[in-house]
Amino acid sequence: MTIAYNFASLNIKLNFVKTLFMNFITKLKAAFGNPRAMEKTHVDDHTEAIINDIEHEPFAIADDNVLYAGLNELGGYYFFQTVIVGTFHTKTKKGAQLKIIGDGFELDLNSDMLELESDHSNVSNRNISKIDFQIEAIDAAKIAKENIQKLVLTSKKQELSFFIYDSTDEEE
Repeated sequence: MTIAYNFASLNIKLNFVKTLFMNFITKLKAAFGNPRAMEKTHVDDHTEAIINDIEHEPFAIADDNVLYAGLNELGGYYFFQTVIVGTFHTKTKKGAQLKIIGDGFELDLNSDMLELESDHSNVSNRNISKIDFQIEAIDAAKIAKENIQKLVLTSKKQELSFFIYDSTDEEE
């Protein structure tokens, strides 16, 4: 058991060193003008640029995507409406799923339409995906930023993990 533990620990350390080395190489290539390497370093500023370009406050953010969301009611039916801005792009006839993980609850929501397609933005490396999710009235009361820890969006074979955006973190 000790040997297996030491091997796992060594493997984690090697992966960490490999990641550091690869990040160094990517930054070095970007400095010499390699376009692919420049794209990888560009992603760091990508999310911040989206937030600055849109006047509304984000609901949640992922590495290179920003999720704007709100709860709406139409004729007694509730919808959790989302707009994802960033690199996320989908074109599917099978819909999307949103898992909302909160304080003491977990909701699995399905998109209200099965056919979804992201729109390409004029700004490079940005797509706009509008997806509405059906939600029961009893669950709609749980949808508040302070009650939610994480949102996981799944469409086709893509999975994005969003964490609640806190504007006070940006001001400090």
